[in-house]
Amino acid sequence: MTWDVLNIIGTMAFAISGTVVATEENYDILGAYILGLTTAFGGGLIRNLLIGVTVDGVWQQDTLFMIAFFAITFAFLLPEKWKKPLKISAVLFDAIGLAAFSIQGANYAVSISAPVIAVVTAAVMTGSGGGVIRDVLAGRRPMIFHSEIYALWAILAGLIIGFDWVSGPYIAYTLFVAIVVLRIASVYYKWNLPHYFTAQKKISEIE
Repeated sequence: MTWDVLNIIGTMAFAISGTVVATEENYDILGAYILGLTTAFGGGLIRNLLIGVTVDGVWQQDTLFMIAFFAITFAFLLPEKWKKPLKISAVLFDAIGLAAFSIQGANYAVSISAPVIAVVTAAVMTGSGGGVIRDVLAGRRPMIFHSEIYALWAILAGLIIGFDWVSGPYIAYTLFVAIVVLRIASVYYKWNLPHYFTAQKKISEIE
């Protein structure tokens, strides 16, 4: 049940996120479908390739593809006056997708008895891989490399699940809410990991 819920939430959130980027770049409806679908399913494909699992299972998710298709169509065809709130909510959709898919990816790796490093990799790639593909196709710098703290929250989810630090019937949902809140907080408060030029500037100031 938890697996299915996370899949549905993540698919809808990332499909809408990709569509929002497509509308911002003034792509046509085909471009919206391509960005939406690659954002929703690209992370799972990359995850399977990296941890040595066949990718054919991704193509057998007919229900999720239909959910993504309708989410993209809905987001693309919204009247213009409703698209502005949708764009403002883009960070929220991205945070929801990151949380849902990083947990789902980590759980998937655990289910095949993968080592902890593979669990963390699966969490990061499932949670952010689709977004990387989306940004590259849209001609943008991938958010994972420069935005306010992003992949770190996926790494945290992978570590918690991989080492089984916390257990309980509602741990997946609790972790989901925590990652969404942390991601939004990192955007709101502009939390960032050290950047090269920032570090060099501080070294120069000390000298």
